[in-house]
Amino acid sequence: MNGLTYRDTPVPSDRKTIRKIVSSSGFFSPAEMEIAEELVEERLAEGISSGYHFLFAEDQGRVVGYACFGPIPGTESGFDLYWIAVRPELRGTGVGKRILKEVEKEITKMGGTRIYADTSSRELYLPTHEFYRTCGFREEAMLKDFYAPGDAKIIFVKILG
Repeated sequence: MNGLTYRDTPVPSDRKTIRKIVSSSGFFSPAEMEIAEELVEERLAEGISSGYHFLFAEDQGRVVGYACFGPIPGTESGFDLYWIAVRPELRGTGVGKRILKEVEKEITKMGGTRIYADTSSRELYLPTHEFYRTCGFREEAMLKDFYAPGDAKIIFVKILG
């Protein structure tokens, strides 16, 4: 997996690939999986003006993971990390961290200084919280009962540079 290559322009076949990757995690609801696909569709239809940026990690032409991110409207240099996911057989191998490092480089090139990542407080997401922490994010806020009663939204932030 040392020979990862990256591309930033989605192609139509990425919709199904993304659906497969996010559904394989067991974390996301059908509605959330639809959103992941819709972001690709929006980017394909509107280009960069959609505000959605992608980074696909490929190994020998096969997408093994991806991230979707974009500038936060109304902020000077804040970016949201909407999605980051890797194929199930590659979780825990460092592929996600490598994708995130590349995303950070892209955000820095675009003038970004902060990355925000939102996630659920449910126990299922404890590995996600740990991933963000080991990648230099800190917990910035918690919105109680955001997703559902007993399921808070945790907002992580990483300051770049």
